[in-house]
Amino acid sequence: MDTRQKIAIGGIAAAALAGATVWWNSDYKAAAPPEPTEASPRRDGALAVPAGQSRQLGIQLQSAVMATEAPLGDLPAIIVPPPGARVAVAASLPGVVMRTMVVQGDSVRQGQALAVISSRDVLSLSGDLTRAGARLGVAQANAGRLSQLDREGIIAGTRADEARALAAEARADVSEKSRILRMVNGHGGSGTYTLVAPIAGRVTGATIQVGSPVDGTTAPYVIDAIDRYEVEAQLPERLVGTVHPGMSIRLGTLRGKVTAVGTTVDPATRSAMLKATLPAGSAVVAGRATSISVFGPAPAGAVSVPSSAVTNLDGHDIVFVSTANGFAPRKVASGGSSGGMTLLLSGIRAGERVVTTGTSALKALAQAR
Repeated sequence: MDTRQKIAIGGIAAAALAGATVWWNSDYKAAAPPEPTEASPRRDGALAVPAGQSRQLGIQLQSAVMATEAPLGDLPAIIVPPPGARVAVAASLPGVVMRTMVVQGDSVRQGQALAVISSRDVLSLSGDLTRAGARLGVAQANAGRLSQLDREGIIAGTRADEARALAAEARADVSEKSRILRMVNGHGGSGTYTLVAPIAGRVTGATIQVGSPVDGTTAPYVIDAIDRYEVEAQLPERLVGTVHPGMSIRLGTLRGKVTAVGTTVDPATRSAMLKATLPAGSAVVAGRATSISVFGPAPAGAVSVPSSAVTNLDGHDIVFVSTANGFAPRKVASGGSSGGMTLLLSGIRAGERVVTTGTSALKALAQAR
């Protein structure tokens, strides 16, 4: 084969290769699907939203969780201290207020001083205690001397017994007067006694001023325990028989338990009385009017999602669910909302990821398609 034939064959091969390359590229580009540039519907109803557009819309997802309880309703209520949680601090002896340490609204600990009262009765008790102590000293000395004489057979045993009895009586008198002074926190030297907090809590009543008189029948302070409260709520007639003791209630982020449900419906309000326990919190103040949410057992298969995930489309409650093809609108049946969460009775399974932020943008895209 000469040189001219070799050149010709090489040219033909190069041309064939170039043609094949052009055909391959054009065929691949025709077969490859175009990259989506904006949201478009899929056959399954899902909106195909590119990643970049999803970030622009601020779409965020959260998994639906299995619900254990269902909101039954919101009830008007008032916060009250439970029995035994409110204590009145009485002025044990009449006198005049010399000093106050706390005012209404202050938190106090058990045994903390509240006020100092000047009282003549404290001076009298102190004097009586001093005299009783002196009598006790004489009686004990006499009883000891007569007991010695009795042992030596000098005197009759009855005289020693009488002396010991008088000593015991004097001892009991001293003990009683000392107990009274301790009970009122009396200070014999200054003639004053101190009111102290019998429990830890918050001062909810303080009708006392420096220089004002007090007597043994008044209660200058009222203290409520701050570690436990009750709520008294009005349970609508429709829920009587549905709500039972042991069910949960919620006030903000605080949770409590129903303790009692009335069986008599008030003809004026068409409601029954409900009582529940409530832990302490910043929003829990005795006497405050508020509202509580009551919860019962959730139906089987119900899930809980953030309320922001639920929207309305074409007259139906829907939730956008993340799928392999995008975000699919799913019809749901709502069972009520409380605390920013909504109970879904059907339409969503536990573990499915739903759109919680960007729902309005997806709704607009679904309406426009």
